[in-house]
Amino acid sequence: MDMGSLTTVVANSAYISARGSFDGTANPSANRDKKYHAHLKLPHITVCEGLRETLDLGFQTACVEQPIGKRLFREFLESNSDYKGPCRLWKDIEDYNQSQDKDRARKASKMISRYMEPGGKLFCPFLPENNITKVKEKHEEAGDHLFNETLANVLDYLKEVPYTFYLESMYLKRFLQWKWLEMQPMGEDWFVDFRVLGKGGFGEVHATSMKATGKLYACKKLNKKRLKKRKGYEVRLCSS
Repeated sequence: MDMGSLTTVVANSAYISARGSFDGTANPSANRDKKYHAHLKLPHITVCEGLRETLDLGFQTACVEQPIGKRLFREFLESNSDYKGPCRLWKDIEDYNQSQDKDRARKASKMISRYMEPGGKLFCPFLPENNITKVKEKHEEAGDHLFNETLANVLDYLKEVPYTFYLESMYLKRFLQWKWLEMQPMGEDWFVDFRVLGKGGFGEVHATSMKATGKLYACKKLNKKRLKKRKGYEVRLCSS
């Protein structure tokens, strides 16, 4: 066996060991480094309170656009029976928008009976009557924009009183803790490479494990000298 083949065997063995099994079903936490994992611990809330003054805590940014903020806001809504209706409707609209065309008419019918009928389980009385009428008239067509206006009405409702209460809740404090954690520095020492998955004109793609979690990622490493020599920055700028 030549040295090239031996290197490949060693790299593949390390890669399989990192996965924990050939099919990748093993728990990645078994391969995490306790020292680095400790850095992922959320800080005490007193450490994060100052972020209220520096972060953008506007409704759209903190509760809609950021995944962790959106999740925590929804958990807050689910904890209050008065807000479960608009919260579930918001989720169902997203599910409708991502559904296949053949399933949309059925989903739309269920949403109408659940959220738009006075006797519905999660009836939303804040929805304008004209919007409900439009949805009922067009739900069998199951178009892409059927619930766009409804979603806007839901978010308009949530950004008023519910959002005000959210800003004073523990859920917002948890959001600040997560934002503090995101801001902590992370260097290349947090990752370990196992093997090269592929090569391109400007660098290589490696199978990489994050020490703190043990999870595997495909990491693209760019060669800055090669980028500059081949004017890769200009190509990227033009393509974007």
